[in-house]
Amino acid sequence: MLAVGALLAGTAGCGSGDAEEEGVSPAPVGRVLEDRDQEGRPYREVERKGAPGVGVEVQPDATGGWDVRLTVRRFRFSPAGAAARAVAGSGLAHLYVDGRLVARLRACGYRLADRLVPRGTHHVTARLYADDGTVWAVDGTPVESTADITASKQRTRGRGSPDRAGEAS
Repeated sequence: MLAVGALLAGTAGCGSGDAEEEGVSPAPVGRVLEDRDQEGRPYREVERKGAPGVGVEVQPDATGGWDVRLTVRRFRFSPAGAAARAVAGSGLAHLYVDGRLVARLRACGYRLADRLVPRGTHHVTARLYADDGTVWAVDGTPVESTADITASKQRTRGRGSPDRAGEAS
């Protein structure tokens, strides 16, 4: 049996639409703070009005993993190879499980391997970053959202062999 909970911030779509309509500008924005995330990346402070937002929802999938879906507002995912500069409302998301980086996303969907979510309750966090590596922040707090998920038993994959917790994807 599995239980899933999600905290969803924002009601817009994935952010794949026209960025100009979302208020994205090509000029660098905000100011870089001395505060840093757990990877040592500095925060980029922007005004609350017009700031990007993210929500995360996690559901078990039929094949034994977890489907992660991000919902963004005033934000668009930039393509791989984008210039390493901060552009308002643009960048990528980092996905964490219990504070451990598991993926860098340039799209709204991701399949989280079951082995990364062993029995128990876990926190899946999506945090927004600019392409220059800074963390989008409002009032000194990273722009992020967390969903709590609970795996109440070890799920199996393939022909019944249990996943091993802690393997890197």
